[in-house]
Amino acid sequence: MSSLEQRLSRIEEKLKQENKEARKRIDLNIDMSPQRSRPRPTLQLPLANDGGSRSSSSESSPQHPSYPSRPRQMLTLPTPPYCLQKSLENAEIDQKLQEIMKQTGYLKIDGQRYPAEVTDLISEGEIGSGTCGQVFKVRFKKTGHVIAVKQMRRTGNKDENKRILMDLDVVLKSHDCPYIIQCYGAIVTNTDVFIAMELMGTCAEKLKKRIQGPIPEAILGKMTVAIVKALLYLKEKHGVIHRDVKPSNILLDDKGQIKLCDFGISGRLVDSKAKTRSAGCAAYMAPERIDPPDPSKPDYDIRADVWSLGISLVELATGQFPYKNCKTDFEVLTKVLQEDPPVLPLGMGFSADFQSFVKDCLTKDHRKRPKYHKLLEHSFIRRYEVSEVDVAGWFQTVMERTESPRSSQCFSHHQLHSLFSR
Repeated sequence: MSSLEQRLSRIEEKLKQENKEARKRIDLNIDMSPQRSRPRPTLQLPLANDGGSRSSSSESSPQHPSYPSRPRQMLTLPTPPYCLQKSLENAEIDQKLQEIMKQTGYLKIDGQRYPAEVTDLISEGEIGSGTCGQVFKVRFKKTGHVIAVKQMRRTGNKDENKRILMDLDVVLKSHDCPYIIQCYGAIVTNTDVFIAMELMGTCAEKLKKRIQGPIPEAILGKMTVAIVKALLYLKEKHGVIHRDVKPSNILLDDKGQIKLCDFGISGRLVDSKAKTRSAGCAAYMAPERIDPPDPSKPDYDIRADVWSLGISLVELATGQFPYKNCKTDFEVLTKVLQEDPPVLPLGMGFSADFQSFVKDCLTKDHRKRPKYHKLLEHSFIRRYEVSEVDVAGWFQTVMERTESPRSSQCFSHHQLHSLFSR
């Protein structure tokens, strides 16, 4: 077995172990209402849980989705044991927690600030769950606002605490970006962190499942503009790389808003480079993150997220994950490294500039892959920056026509595209 195969095998084995540990932590047993020891849904959530009924274990929330059956598990790559680096990270975590503790205990909604405790959050149903916790549709008792609340368990695990703090830190600072999920505030207790956010409709991953086919190019054009601008904002304003760009982290709603979410595994950029290999989703991971030239000194930049965006666009535009028929992460990682990058099929009517944009994103040599400013100059983005696209109307129509996952009344590929003919 080659050294690369051995490395990929170790990654896969480590991933399996982490998934087992995550499943053990998933039973959080929280009390979000003083009347109940565990929140029970009182309303059906047709938008949030994709079908008007209580989410099953296979369904997920837009704010913190669980993963579908194909290999899309969270992948943590091995990092070198730098004691000094770890010590600094731990100190940074402790400092960040102290900063956030000063801001806890209130929610700021529609410009008004309200004192808030856990007992002010009345659960209207669990939207979904993931490896870090659960997400609830919640009514804020003091104002009646219906919001989303992500609840994450505080543990003694520094890596988990770092994810919680990173997620919270990014969303709290990104209040001035219209393409990033808005955070109303947080409530931190001795055992849990509750992050209050705006309630979106659903994610691109679940929209694809509802449609049971491709998402129209015009919608993907507007989505691309929003996500590239969100990623550029993170990089320019906060020195952050997302590291987990994928359809389940792209949210849409009936107002036509498109926003990026889930910043738990985002990383700080040092001299525009990310210096750690930790975290990611195998299915969307860039080649240079899987097999860096020097594994002891991982060194990649925001172009890794550009690759992930390209994979996501191919999946949403075709209705199929490009590395299909893979049963394990090992197979996915091997295909990413050994096969030519995916492309948009010629026979599906995609515009030339959309095909060109995806090809640029999926340039295998990261040194030749464009960064955000270059992408924003591409004719595909420039076209959809100014094009009038009724994302809200499309979203509402799709949600109405796919109210129940059991319903056979779904749009055909032709019907969906006829709404937005180029």
